[in-house]
Amino acid sequence: MNKELEHNFVELLEQHQNIVHKVCRLYTNNQEAHNDLFQEITIQLWRAFPKFRGDSKFSTWMYRVGLNTAITLYRKSKRRLKTYELDSLQFKIKAEDYDDTEEEQLKMLYKAVHQLNDIEKALVFLYLEDKDYREISETLGITEVNARVKMNRVKTKLRNILNP
Repeated sequence: MNKELEHNFVELLEQHQNIVHKVCRLYTNNQEAHNDLFQEITIQLWRAFPKFRGDSKFSTWMYRVGLNTAITLYRKSKRRLKTYELDSLQFKIKAEDYDDTEEEQLKMLYKAVHQLNDIEKALVFLYLEDKDYREISETLGITEVNARVKMNRVKTKLRNILNP
């Protein structure tokens, strides 16, 4: 395996790992599941990294791979999650502890978002990350118009959940 490729991957992952933590927070309910999903997304990112052409920003590509991995596992939640050993990587990934104390005010929002379906969750996540509809549509593989329509429906749904 190309050592420069490994080094570049680890460096980019360390810079942008909060994206993966946020996806994990959105699709899991406990620390163990969070850690498992973080590992699975990291593996999928590593597997796909040689094919990353740089047509979009690394963070956009990372959102897409992370969300697709989370959605796939969410849909197959009854199946057991396979894990892979990452010890073969020469460079070790420094994992930062995910501190969600600053997100206490978002607890109710997360609770409401957990009631949404997988695509709606991804839409809300990207919207809250201040992604424009062009980038949301690119990340989710839908048209920009479809992203706007779906987001308006999700906003209404969230209002109904939060204010019954």
